[in-house]
Order: sequence, then structure tokens, then C-alpha cells
Amino acid sequence: MHTPPTVLILCTGNSCRSHLAEGILRAAAGELLSVASAGSKPAGYVHPLAIQVMKEIGIDISSHHSKHMNDFLSQPVETVITVCGNADQACPLYPGQLNRHHWGFDDPAHAVGTEEEKLVVFRRVRDEISRVFTAYAEGRRDQLKSRPTP
Repeated sequence: MHTPPTVLILCTGNSCRSHLAEGILRAAAGELLSVASAGSKPAGYVHPLAIQVMKEIGIDISSHHSKHMNDFLSQPVETVITVCGNADQACPLYPGQLNRHHWGFDDPAHAVGTEEEKLVVFRRVRDEISRVFTAYAEGRRDQLKSRPTP
């Protein structure tokens, strides 16, 4: 049985962006990748507005929880993707790591205003993350198709 490679998405608090990206990449990649997220300074919760805006696009992240990036140091991680500058600076090297990408996004947790105004920011960041991580999943799928079969 083939074990899919692990993609670890890192952010500082592991409360918003990394969970948005984890949910979107998991949905886009299916069985192709094992997807997880963590933070350099975990907030201890997943932001309720992140859960809400993901539910709007049919992805349930309500069971996700905030994890520390060191929790993954003892397992093979093929690709690390940081979604904020602070996590990019703090990122360790993981066993078996072959790839590292940094794709920074605004932190919707810093949005101000009414709940509706904050939701506008969460939706914008979700949609930006969706475009990037869906394209990444499609690229990984294309990469597999182009490999010669033994």
C-alpha cells in the first residue's frame, strides 16, 4: 500500500491561515497527499470565523485543533509550506523533507470591524489560499501523471 507524502502547512498561531490551507489542500488533493498543519506558537484554538468561511464552501474544519510544529519532528514530512513570514523564519528541517515553499497571506485574525467586515477579510484570504493550494494540488497530480510507470 502506497503511503501518500506528507505536506505540512505552517503558520505562527495555527488558528486561521494554516487551517484554511490544510482544509483546502486536503479537499483538492484527496488521497494524493497527507496534509497537516501546525504553528510555531500555537494559539490553542481554530478561529471560529475560519471554521465558518470554510463551511460556506463545503469544507468542515471544525474538528481541527491547534498543534505545535515540533509535534511533527519525529515523522517524515516531504513538503513544508509556510503561509506567514514568522513561521518561515522559525521553520525547522523535518526528516525526509524534500521541498519547502513560502506563500504568505494576510492574517484574517487581525481583521477589525463588525463581524460582517471581518468575514469579508476571512473570505478574501480563504479564496486566495484556495487558488494557490488548488493549483498546487493540480500540479502535484500532473507531476504524478507525467512519471513513467515501471
